[in-house]
Amino acid sequence: MSAPVTHRSAEEIGRTPAGPRALPDLGETREVPLPEVVTETLPSGLRVLVVRRAGVPMVELRLRVPFAAPGGVGDPAFTARAELLASGLFTGTTRHDRVGLDDALAAVGADVGAGVDPERLLVHGSGLAEGLPEVLGLLGEVLTGATYPEAELLRERERLVERIAVARAQPRTVAREALQRRRFGSHPIALEMPTGEAVAEAQPDAVRALHTAGVVPTGSTLVVVGDLDPEAALAAVQERLGGWSSAGTARELAAPPTPSAGPLELVHRPGSVQSQLRLTAPALRRDEPGYAAFQLANLVFGGYFSSRWMENVREDKGYTYGAHSGPEFVPGGAVLGVETDVASDVTAAALLETRYELGRMVAVPPTPEEIDAARRYAIGSLLISLDSQGGLASTLASLDAVGLDVGWLRERPVRLEAVTPDEVAEAALEFFAPERFTGVIVGDAEVVGPRLRALGGIA
Repeated sequence: MSAPVTHRSAEEIGRTPAGPRALPDLGETREVPLPEVVTETLPSGLRVLVVRRAGVPMVELRLRVPFAAPGGVGDPAFTARAELLASGLFTGTTRHDRVGLDDALAAVGADVGAGVDPERLLVHGSGLAEGLPEVLGLLGEVLTGATYPEAELLRERERLVERIAVARAQPRTVAREALQRRRFGSHPIALEMPTGEAVAEAQPDAVRALHTAGVVPTGSTLVVVGDLDPEAALAAVQERLGGWSSAGTARELAAPPTPSAGPLELVHRPGSVQSQLRLTAPALRRDEPGYAAFQLANLVFGGYFSSRWMENVREDKGYTYGAHSGPEFVPGGAVLGVETDVASDVTAAALLETRYELGRMVAVPPTPEEIDAARRYAIGSLLISLDSQGGLASTLASLDAVGLDVGWLRERPVRLEAVTPDEVAEAALEFFAPERFTGVIVGDAEVVGPRLRALGGIA
């Protein structure tokens, strides 16, 4: 007679008579498993990247059109027209009205939208793989024949004015705008959102003229990722978007100035019960030597939940629900952002602890254990971000815009694994010294100002 079958619990499996079983060391991730990217530039000047990633019968599209304001300075009228263009891009063409476009996209399980910022117009969408030719056909129709019907555009204008009013009532929006001005002055990159007044004055004819002048294929990039045959997809792009042409070239945004170190600007927001702390300093581009070491140093400081700064101001002091630091990539460079929101009565204390942690990165470099934990997080989060078709499409589009390709992604774990503690210490010394930073604090100046000014370094 056989012995009765017994089942052990997870706790029993994880223990031995001598205690808990030791976890095995994590193995090295030598390369990100990514498919090949087929690249071609069409006669129109449109650059196309196609990737076959099976798994689900879907495709993701990302069309990036450089869309900088002319003249090299922030222009509220241009920003308003650009926002209205993005909002109204799919409101009608010479063949379909808004409902007709929506119905045609829905018939192939597709959803397409558009957004704009100081750098580019981005058309993003997804749909069933078998419907890719139809989606491309509708996209081509919009790119070459968007009509921006006056009634639709006026409704979009009204909604946009309301959304801007709501956004500008939010403290995080106030902080972001103040930070961008502090970083970049009058450069167009600082003007991320138009005023409601400028939008209200934008006219349909001006939006149509902007489309004709700025929505052009030369200099633009289309990324297609999904369950498809790359050659067939390229043929479909050529067939359906071949009529999109222009003599002009899409306008790339010029590199903004590098932020200068200096005192923090206190932005008065009367009656605010919270303060927004936003610090910034120059950082490294992804393709610069030392970027991997900088990335690990940033993670140790404030780039993920187990970082030093988070442990201090959230877990130990209880000043905030969240604190985060990380690079933002801009044309020709990058900036480091350090941000958290705290109650008014602990604003000065939170700034003090932030400066302390920045200084500790210099005086007490990250330990090998801290670096290894950050390395595992960096590699793991990279793999997760590329696991979906949409994540891969967005990443490829952003990398291609700065001249990087899928090879950079594949080699990323190798570069992270190769970083030494000494290199991270050097990055911490170079990029996290408190004297390198400037920034803004948004709050009720009458409440938070006296203690902040007593700390020093406040404009």
